Amino acid sequence: MGEHFKSGFVNIFGAPNAGKSTLLNALLGERLVITSHKVQTTRHRIMGILNSDDYQIVFSDTPGIIEPKYKLHEKMMRQVKSALEDADVALLVHDITQPLDEIAAIGEALRLKVPTILLLNKTDLVKQKSEVEKIKIQYAERFPSWVVVPVSALKNEVEKIIPIILNHLPQAPPFYPEDSMSDRPVRFFVSELIREQIYTLYHEEIPYHTAVIIQSFEEKPTLTVIKAEIIVARETQKIILIGKGGSLIKQLGINSRKSIEEFLQGKVHLELFVKVRPKWRDNDTYLREYGYNG
Repeated sequence: MGEHFKSGFVNIFGAPNAGKSTLLNALLGERLVITSHKVQTTRHRIMGILNSDDYQIVFSDTPGIIEPKYKLHEKMMRQVKSALEDADVALLVHDITQPLDEIAAIGEALRLKVPTILLLNKTDLVKQKSEVEKIKIQYAERFPSWVVVPVSALKNEVEKIIPIILNHLPQAPPFYPEDSMSDRPVRFFVSELIREQIYTLYHEEIPYHTAVIIQSFEEKPTLTVIKAEIIVARETQKIILIGKGGSLIKQLGINSRKSIEEFLQGKVHLELFVKVRPKWRDNDTYLREYGYNG
């Protein structure tokens, strides 16, 4: 490791559905974080580690910034606050099709004290390239202390971000072993992959009222046996989740198993159970049990 090795924490902030998780996956070159077109998919602060011979960048994806309605939301926003405290660089992600005032309000609320890179994401939605440049100038004039970079995380156009980040990272040894990809255990990612499929398969309020808990994770020689509980707030939600004759829960199991097998690179036997826990999103005991410790 050379004396000029750089290492630091780069934390990602923005409104719900600005493309933060898609951006992190693109930067890492791995599908580490679940994504959905629905808002509030990310509930936890998730670290993704990018290693190179010359640097280690510890990215942190945070929940979208919202006004809390439940204790769950409050814990999500505390994770945003903790991410502010250890950032060397802030990546602000903003949907380029949304009003400038949205990111201005977020910037004001965060009170960023570190170098800030404003990523105008979803440029693939803007038809004219010249229009992107005009919008970039507008933002650069409004936020002169931020570096403004138009990107499309969906199209994987993110390579230009790394050199800009490295300009602001301190010279330091790595914080994590060079083969680390995240600070989270495998079980966490498995529960997230099941939750991602819930967001894909179900509509309206169902995804927002569910939590996924891995009850057992047993690695056998030929396959991994996983038992997971899906928590819902009401009996009616359980009925919807299971579907007529168990059709929907069966489909959820098939979709989740495929996704987990891809992630684990091996065969999986998955069993899903549904439990009703009234008002779990406002219950501190349940929230702690389900891993929401923010």
